[in-house]
Amino acid sequence: MRRPKKERQQALKNSIRTNPFVTDEELSAEFDVSVQTIRLDRMELAIPELRERIKHVAVRTYEDEVKSLPIDEVFGEIIDIELDERAISIFDVKPEHVFQRNKIARGHHLFAQANSLAVAVMNDELALTVKSELQFLRPVTAGQRIVAKAQVVERNPEKNRAYVKVVSSVEQATVFIGTFEMYRMTEQSEGEGQ
Repeated sequence: MRRPKKERQQALKNSIRTNPFVTDEELSAEFDVSVQTIRLDRMELAIPELRERIKHVAVRTYEDEVKSLPIDEVFGEIIDIELDERAISIFDVKPEHVFQRNKIARGHHLFAQANSLAVAVMNDELALTVKSELQFLRPVTAGQRIVAKAQVVERNPEKNRAYVKVVSSVEQATVFIGTFEMYRMTEQSEGEGQ
């Protein structure tokens, strides 16, 4: 049974607030209404389309903030970063990123997004991946958006190391987990760089 309009619109606001990267198509399926109905609801509620919501989240430019590599070398689009703490990027899987036979995204694209995010979150001119442990949990297909969230989980200043966990999701379902041991050029003590 469909929800009344007011109830649906309130739930729509909450859903977009919880996940600003949700598409109109996903909302249409969630609320069992047409995509056009979702668009009309968004217009009535003055909620911008997905592209504008992403721009709003990514209002800051990270070009000057990311130190460890040029921003155009980051695989995916960084939408939030706090150096030496956490970062978020998005990557839209296109037909050229998948195997032609089964339409599943090539694993090196998921790794590249996670690894470059782990490098980017380092507050250092030089950051290199020493070791990684990876888990590919679910296949990703063309047309899906991967949201990768990196978190610095441990620091070892004596060895110039930091450990970054990256969890990548599609529609809030985890598809990839990576733990990266990072070498950094300069020694950083606990809490430094904040």
